[in-house]
Amino acid sequence: MSRAVREDVAIIIPVYNEARVIGTVLKHVLKHFKYVVCVDDGSSDASYDEIAKTKAYVVEHPINMGQGAALQTGLEFSRQLPVNYFVTFDADGQHRIEDVKAMLSEIEAGDHDIILGSRFMGETVGMSGTKRAVLKAAIRFSNATSGLVLTDAHNGLRVFNRVVAEGMQITLPDMGHASEIPEIIAEKQFRYKEVPVTIEYTDYSKAKGQSILNAVNIGFDTLLRKVTR
Repeated sequence: MSRAVREDVAIIIPVYNEARVIGTVLKHVLKHFKYVVCVDDGSSDASYDEIAKTKAYVVEHPINMGQGAALQTGLEFSRQLPVNYFVTFDADGQHRIEDVKAMLSEIEAGDHDIILGSRFMGETVGMSGTKRAVLKAAIRFSNATSGLVLTDAHNGLRVFNRVVAEGMQITLPDMGHASEIPEIIAEKQFRYKEVPVTIEYTDYSKAKGQSILNAVNIGFDTLLRKVTR
């Protein structure tokens, strides 16, 4: 095993119908990290087969349960690994290893429990105006309901220590987890920091992205959870 490959980090990747790209993503990630945990969230394509060709771990959901559920499954599996740090990483090729390494350097300083990537502090490549408007609205909504003030509430790139890994319990199975995680950070008083990252949108990743209706549904679910507590 090359010394360049880190063995103290678990990369958690939720996967749903990503057969076209997941092999390429994993090939790149595995050059830098030994422990990569993919959760195949009931894919109907060849995602599982593509993951199985690599050295990544793969955990299967028999049906599609949603990204939040896949992240929680990956987190529970990764907690059993001999690692100090955990990374949530999207399967569609939007994230950069360079950003992961920079975020790990931040958390290794010991001043924070979780580092959150922000595309609005950093750079976006290929983002549509509609997508930007929806995300900006989501940020304002999340800041108003979560107790945190963030510049990018729905970025899937996060790095956190074992304290957060042991204390994180994602209950929303779908994309609503992106609003739930800031609530958990505020409730448990985890020390957090946002850092700039680059998100690269391709035609493929844009086709896989959230719809405006889905964003509305996330907002409704968040409000409903607040008033029923």
